[in-house]
Amino acid sequence: MEGVHRPSIWRLKTQVLELPGPGANVRRPLVMGIVNVTPDSFSDGGRHADVEEAVAHGLELIADGADILDVGGESTRPFSAPVEAEEEWRRVGEVVRRLAHESGVPVSIDTSKAAVAARAVEAGAEIINDVTGLEGDPDMLRVALDTGAAVCAMHMQGTPQTMQVAPRYDDVVAEIHAYLRGRRDALERAGIQRERICLDPGIGFGKTHEHNLALLAAAGRFLDLGTPILVGHSRKGFIGKAIERALGRPATLAERDAGTAGAACRLATAGIQIVRVHAVGIVRAALELHGR
Repeated sequence: MEGVHRPSIWRLKTQVLELPGPGANVRRPLVMGIVNVTPDSFSDGGRHADVEEAVAHGLELIADGADILDVGGESTRPFSAPVEAEEEWRRVGEVVRRLAHESGVPVSIDTSKAAVAARAVEAGAEIINDVTGLEGDPDMLRVALDTGAAVCAMHMQGTPQTMQVAPRYDDVVAEIHAYLRGRRDALERAGIQRERICLDPGIGFGKTHEHNLALLAAAGRFLDLGTPILVGHSRKGFIGKAIERALGRPATLAERDAGTAGAACRLATAGIQIVRVHAVGIVRAALELHGR
């Protein structure tokens, strides 16, 4: 096991985010708000597909306490269809530009396409958030280096089209830890400074409900990787399933948001630095009280 070194900052393209940790001024995980500019995302597809609606939603998330906005134009829900780069950029381009320039909150581009990432950073994005761990597009590493953007590399078993067919691990936590360590090292060898790297175990991406619960319970084990750890658990199926088991009926959206906030508090206790969520206000309120 590596020695635990908790980073105090995450260096973005032009900004620096202070992270929670022992002795830090920040007492809670940073909250990344989700802006889906898609017709088919699993939770809110189509609700913010218009530019004006997406920008308004992003500004509302900031008012609710978002520390980062993550803008995406391609659904990565299970069995979703891929989108061409030009269509993805058509969806997100103006949204990224306006949110980056109309607020002081850093914008992340949620994409696995180098061409979209490059244009988004040029438009003002500070972070490239790639569900393929910067492996899906051979040009993504070059774009990250050329632009100086921060990166978030996530673990996913398979692709969105295949990841939930039959995910299997002998030891889900150990295998994902090893993968993320390998990606961290590969990114550093390519020239990306560690202080610009964030890692994400990819809850819900090629994992069963039991795998997701195991990752939630062991989230603190990823802190020894020496980068910020981001967890994107918001509204996902394992939360709904846990609530359904407890109540004996399907969970409502409000109950999934409550479950998301509860899990965020658990992640805060484990020392996780960033949570990616839909209902920013609910999660931010829970974290503020949790940290008192």
